[in-house]
Amino acid sequence: MSNPVDLAALATWMDTQGLGKGPIENAVRLAGGTQNILLKFMRGGRAYVLRRPPPVLRANSNETMRREARMLAALKGTNVPHPGLIAACPDETVLGAAFYLMEPIDGYNATTGLPEPFASSPEMRRQMGLSLVDGIAALGAQDYLALGLEGLGKVDNYLERQVGRWKAQLESYAEIPEWDGRKDIPGINRVGDWLDANRPRSFQPGIIHGDYHLANVMFRFDAPRLAAIVDWELTTIGDPLLDLGWLLATWPDEAEKSSAGTVAVQPWEGFPSADELVAHYAAQTTRDLSGLHWYSVLACYKLGIILEGTYARACAGKAPKETGDDLHRRTIWLLERALRWIS
Repeated sequence: MSNPVDLAALATWMDTQGLGKGPIENAVRLAGGTQNILLKFMRGGRAYVLRRPPPVLRANSNETMRREARMLAALKGTNVPHPGLIAACPDETVLGAAFYLMEPIDGYNATTGLPEPFASSPEMRRQMGLSLVDGIAALGAQDYLALGLEGLGKVDNYLERQVGRWKAQLESYAEIPEWDGRKDIPGINRVGDWLDANRPRSFQPGIIHGDYHLANVMFRFDAPRLAAIVDWELTTIGDPLLDLGWLLATWPDEAEKSSAGTVAVQPWEGFPSADELVAHYAAQTTRDLSGLHWYSVLACYKLGIILEGTYARACAGKAPKETGDDLHRRTIWLLERALRWIS
């Protein structure tokens, strides 16, 4: 695969930022996410990771990059584990898209395999699961106004807007004539109606990651704790309880061992139950968790519709068919789970 980043242009821009001297060396693509490009490289004895949108930009790709960089800059110095931002380039003309540079993360993605001693220790895996909750508890506790994040998301009527916003997203897929997914999506309107009828009356605004699950964090090699929360493309200001609901929506359930929609690690023994995750969050928040069930159902609804978008693009040949088919199965699984949860 040819390098999707113009290294000469990147080096010239880094010169203007005072970031190292000499050639860019050892540039390698990193796995991570399905869309964005991650490139690790060395310059002047320092390691960097570049993040930019895919070569074929979507309508909001550049704005998403700018939002991610703004969030990572704001989180500097907080107790939220995150990749350290080095510099951001909002200018699309340098590399053909907005991008940013961040510090490499010394950690691993647990969903792709557990190293020792974690692979042999159920107790360490339990601590890893609880650490996952610590990450969003810390994030949700941040004062987003004090961090300069006013305007990153629309707080007014945030909960009231959710169903309509995502229903419209689903309807937009009908613009792709090849998309045939609607026939398979069970009870989507019933779930939406339930969400509108059971919506919490109020919420405490804060930062949300927006896609929080086991595959979007990296763990430390030296302790059963988070090294960093990654993939911030859906971050906004909203109701942080949605991050907890998202974690629960993707969490394996003792009653349904199917891995069709969950995000799991092998071996799974030792990881906390969903109830234990909630109790661990409750112990470190002032938020009212009495309506948490609603957020888990919303997460199933929202994530299912997001995943269906990739399937719709795959139907039109704009995404890999195998990826699209897998995500379509997950959409069905998530909506079936939501229907069970509201019945």
